[in-house]
Amino acid sequence: MVRRHGGPAARRRSPFFNTVLTFVAIFLLYLAVPNIGPVVRAARADGIGGRFTARQLECIQHPGHESCTWMGDFRSADGTVRKTDVAMYGSSRESLRTGQETPAVDVGRPRQVYGPGGSMEWVFTGLLLLIGVAIPVYLYGGPLRRALTGRGAPGTPGDAGRPEPRESEPVR
Repeated sequence: MVRRHGGPAARRRSPFFNTVLTFVAIFLLYLAVPNIGPVVRAARADGIGGRFTARQLECIQHPGHESCTWMGDFRSADGTVRKTDVAMYGSSRESLRTGQETPAVDVGRPRQVYGPGGSMEWVFTGLLLLIGVAIPVYLYGGPLRRALTGRGAPGTPGDAGRPEPRESEPVR
């Protein structure tokens, strides 16, 4: 029997590989799905407007680069919401000074506020979501599609009426 490259026999993966990838997809969805609402609100700067007061600069040194974030206090415009020790998303060493106030939006995250321009944080969450959905589609989409359309492997119930190829004939 002639096997064509990329045919069903060539596409078989080990069950262990499928299981590991399935768990990776579940983990990525576990990380992404709960963050959909907050990142959409953050992207749109949809929340309670107020002021952020910079109190302390926190920096992490990495080989070849430094990442800094301003920590401080948030107070809503009407004074009803106050948060202490929150991070200003997207801030850097040069963006603020100690004691400086800047407009901010509280989108509901307990330890973070955002600038009035929103954030691009949704891109990372969107990628996690996309990969988390793409993995099961890659792993199970073909067999599921074949099962739904009734085009199973030769000799299976979904293959009724289709003759099996002879060994001397190439598979088409």
